[in-house]
Amino acid sequence: MNPHASQSATSIPVRSIRIAILAMGGEGGGVLANWLIDMARAHGYTAQMTSVPGVAQRTGATIYYIEMFPVAHIGAGQQPVLALMPVPGDVDIVLASELMEAGRAIQRGFVTPDRTSLIASSHRVFSMTERIAMADGRVDEQALLTACRTAANRFISFDMMRMAEQSGSVISAVMFGALSGAGLLPFDRQAYEDTIREGGIGVQASLRAFNAGFSAASGDLITPPSELARPAKPTPFEALHRQSREQFPLQAQELIGAGIDQCLDWQDPAYARLYLERLQPFAAFDQARGDSAYTLLLEVARQLALTMSYEDTIRVADLKIRSSRFERVAEEVGLKDGQLMEIREYLHPRLQEIVETLPAFLGRFIVTTGWLKSLIERLTSEGKTVETTSIRGFVMLYLVASLRRWRRSNLRYAYEQKTIQHWLDQVMETAKRDYGLAIELAELRGLVKGYGDTHARGTDNFNRICAIIPELEGPQASQTVMALRKAANADDTGKALDALLIPLHKQYHHQERT
Repeated sequence: MNPHASQSATSIPVRSIRIAILAMGGEGGGVLANWLIDMARAHGYTAQMTSVPGVAQRTGATIYYIEMFPVAHIGAGQQPVLALMPVPGDVDIVLASELMEAGRAIQRGFVTPDRTSLIASSHRVFSMTERIAMADGRVDEQALLTACRTAANRFISFDMMRMAEQSGSVISAVMFGALSGAGLLPFDRQAYEDTIREGGIGVQASLRAFNAGFSAASGDLITPPSELARPAKPTPFEALHRQSREQFPLQAQELIGAGIDQCLDWQDPAYARLYLERLQPFAAFDQARGDSAYTLLLEVARQLALTMSYEDTIRVADLKIRSSRFERVAEEVGLKDGQLMEIREYLHPRLQEIVETLPAFLGRFIVTTGWLKSLIERLTSEGKTVETTSIRGFVMLYLVASLRRWRRSNLRYAYEQKTIQHWLDQVMETAKRDYGLAIELAELRGLVKGYGDTHARGTDNFNRICAIIPELEGPQASQTVMALRKAANADDTGKALDALLIPLHKQYHHQERT
């Protein structure tokens, strides 16, 4: 246990209490630090707080460091020397507003098993390196949780952000409650609540959040994100989920259910049924093969859901005007009552994306009409800034999003459905001769994502690798495709992929000549 965990006001440690808070912008880290300073000073402690801001909001959180020392133990004519920064291996309590920040605290050496109590929210806000990765760059949450449990003397974790949202407050109030509930400081619950009241801002909401955090931490609730109790969301398309449960094995039902929801969100129930129809041959193939893990089915189900919900201009417009997006942005910037928020989007659709959104006959007419094609290219050459929080900008994107009902008649839909079916056919044919290679081919489809230049580059890499798959044979075939896929994701210039793919082409062409 932490040496301060069970201290009372009459049993005060002779060393300072050292607390590090890691919080991102808009999360109230400064408010939390000031609460601790005010509470300490009101209860017989001298206290000092320093802060070091991160380079950017998601390349590093602000570190608030607090030291508090009991006035009763200060000798006559003396003053305690309090540090300005946390020292690795000498921090009593670490509060992290997000799971990755807890990992950063461990990496810096602030969390040690002999001394430190770690309180961290289990939710994730993805870092820039995770977001810009060409493939899935997310850090393994379970690995982070394991590291936290191993590194800390005591680890308390639950979804504090969700509690804050439900309380109408910010995460700092929940963290304050968690600190109180954990009993790590020599102050009673009343002292914490009085500090919030004396602050005089958002008192009721902060107290609700404080109480939620206190209740969770007082029972040492240690819950991975995947196990958090979430309210069941009733779906109006229960028949599709029932069909999935009836037709597919238990091992695949959760993943396929998520794919159904994705297709419903992207288009409609008929499109979700098409998703299920396309998966049935792979379920039957794995069953006939005796693969109880249904490895190929799972990979195809995952990639097919993503592929069928491709990001066309209709999808992009739809996502940008959703109320949930406005709420998320307002939360991220810390929007307060009485403040106005403006969101400006820079849109630069290419001619191809414009004509693909239109009905097929009109899109073909524009592409084959030189003067009209040139006119559109000239009008869209510099892009356009659209303010989605204005009536004009919102209506503009709303009209584009409303084309969803006619999506099946546009050029992009016809092209995508043709390429999707071709990929599925190739996966099935490959599975008949090399099961492992088929799984790699299924995962390879993940290269095709995004829109604009990102989509074009991913499609080109995907097609180049697919072209060589029929030539691959033997036990190394799947490893070769895996290496090519990783090379394609390594950079956006294609150099890493060229370094592997060009020698392979030369090798097979030489074999054909001989």
